[in-house]
Amino acid sequence: MAPNASPVITVFRDVRPWGGPPTDLTAVGGVLVEAGAVPEGAAVEYVDGGGRLVLPTLVDAHLHPDKTTWGEPWHSRRPARGIAAYVEGDVELYRAQSTSVAERALRLLSHAAAQGTRATRAHVDVAPAYGLEGVEALAAAREKLRGVLDIEAVAFPQHRVGRTPGVAELLEEAAAAGLVSHIGGIDPAGFDLDGAGPDAARRDGGQLDTVFGIAERHGLGLDIHLHDTGERGLAPLRDIAARTKALGLGGRVNVGHAFAVAELSGGDLDEIADVLADAGVSLTTVALSVNTVLPFRRLAERGVRVGLGSDGVRDSWSPFGNADMLHRAWLAGWALDVRLDEELEACFRVASDGGAELLGLPRADLRPGSPADFMLVEGECVPQVVVDQPRRDVVVRAGRVVARDGRLV
Repeated sequence: MAPNASPVITVFRDVRPWGGPPTDLTAVGGVLVEAGAVPEGAAVEYVDGGGRLVLPTLVDAHLHPDKTTWGEPWHSRRPARGIAAYVEGDVELYRAQSTSVAERALRLLSHAAAQGTRATRAHVDVAPAYGLEGVEALAAAREKLRGVLDIEAVAFPQHRVGRTPGVAELLEEAAAAGLVSHIGGIDPAGFDLDGAGPDAARRDGGQLDTVFGIAERHGLGLDIHLHDTGERGLAPLRDIAARTKALGLGGRVNVGHAFAVAELSGGDLDEIADVLADAGVSLTTVALSVNTVLPFRRLAERGVRVGLGSDGVRDSWSPFGNADMLHRAWLAGWALDVRLDEELEACFRVASDGGAELLGLPRADLRPGSPADFMLVEGECVPQVVVDQPRRDVVVRAGRVVARDGRLV
């Protein structure tokens, strides 16, 4: 905006925030303001909401856009068991695609934005098989979608740090180039040491020394995949929390999946939750199955920030996924077998408020002073919208309509 330019003013007429009574919402300069706060004589754009329900846009806190085949010809997947086999499938799929990573990632991220996602944390593989193509492609997508979708990039060592030569160096290169906001990691006690022998964890300080060191040198956050269950998953989680606290990185370290936490209940769950909350380590869940979705309501009660994500979308790992966070909220509710309105609303909130807090974004709570980031849908109330997943008729970012009927404008 030019120094003396007037802010953009948009009034959304006849809308129902959170399913309440019809009213108008006014956005000035991308922020919602009190009714009647528009200066007299100011140029105003009016958008007719047609009595639609208004809900905040959502945040995808865990997405892999570089692996997707979204919009491509059907890819038949071969049998695979274990992470190593899936990683081999990733490379095979990458080599078989005629469409570039940049084009496929942009297509998927554009679709996500049109479904009402306002921000995402994207994990992009960094390995000798790909070099830095993925993070460079994501940087290009971020520029093209600026003002429509906020994108954080994680340099993710899916191919392991300790067992694949060159990965640590590529992570360092991505960090030094300013291409990423976070450094990733994967199963320090499990997959990264698979077949490496009993003393491998002590050689060179292990994976966590490497990724924490890179993050500290470059002032970046960390986002580590942790699929391991039982003590093999809990021990690294406690180590991550201890390192986070010792280095003063609270609020900048996240653990994705955390299947070992999903197994816990009662006092054991409260104990690890308190450790994470004290260190400022957040978690993300992707509602993969009944046994792996995190108990996000209980974790939040103990002070742990939890976000929800799509994970992979039609990649070599799975033919499923659609980068629609409203559908992901539905999946979380299904996995937890929820019935009550308050439980369904919690599924929506983890996709909106939970993800926003995890990414350090202000809540889009539809109150004056909050960002004018919302979507208009046909519906009665939040629980019904979670269950029915209506089309996103209008998506608004910073007071500007960016999508209609599920497509960017």
